[in-house]
Amino acid sequence: MNRLARFAGFGAGHEEGVDRDDPAHEATTAGDDTAVEQMTAEELREPIISALRQVHDPEIPVNIYDLGLIYKIDIAGNGDVDIDMTLTAPACPVAGMMPVMVKDAVSRVEGVGDINVDLVWDPPWSQDKMSEEALLTLGML
Repeated sequence: MNRLARFAGFGAGHEEGVDRDDPAHEATTAGDDTAVEQMTAEELREPIISALRQVHDPEIPVNIYDLGLIYKIDIAGNGDVDIDMTLTAPACPVAGMMPVMVKDAVSRVEGVGDINVDLVWDPPWSQDKMSEEALLTLGML
């Protein structure tokens, strides 16, 4: 069972072959403090970045993380994530879709809670924000 399912209590009390009405079962589970594995913010950072690298601007063959479009990733202790991102240009035709694509990608990361994606324009994006890998892919290096 994955961490989220354990945290939410799915599967609790559905043990095979256990008589739930048996007083012995009640006595053994009454004080059951099941430890739930929770990832730290730093443990979530790399899987989130990996998810962001799966999102591409349809007009550019490089992912948005390496393009330098992600300005901030704040991860709270409870797994909630705040992301500030920009676009290559304010008139980008996918401006309305891109934050939704980012939110969808990050939501697939196990351990992530609520996700807030803000589209920001300050500082303006420029090519100096691109990774060396992106520059190489686009033949700019």
